[in-house]
Amino acid sequence: MSLLGNILWILIGGGLPIAIGYLSSGVALCCTIIGIPFGLQNIKIGIFTLIPFGREVSPLPEHSSTLYFMLNIIWLLMAGIWIALTHLFFAFVCGITVIGLPFAIQHMKLVRLSIAPFGMKISDIDN
Repeated sequence: MSLLGNILWILIGGGLPIAIGYLSSGVALCCTIIGIPFGLQNIKIGIFTLIPFGREVSPLPEHSSTLYFMLNIIWLLMAGIWIALTHLFFAFVCGITVIGLPFAIQHMKLVRLSIAPFGMKISDIDN
């Protein structure tokens, strides 16, 4: 079921253009020394955006460290709030129809990850 969901997500749910945006901005950020941590997070979100069905976002054991906290604050102020609002808008648009509800759920996963990506891991859901 998650394979079909991922294929539909890429084709009609907006997964491919969103992933291209995340991956290209991640590569651009990695071209600078100071942007490497933020670029790696963009790449992580981009890969998750390609295949969100059957995967979940959960905190790492050390997610509350001071370094992750400070990096998440910088992320939130620079781009995170706008990325989260965009995913929230698309979750609302997808959630209007019954057919779009699975896509809305995936956008809500992306909202959580886009607010504070440092200290979060993406793992497969065990069925």
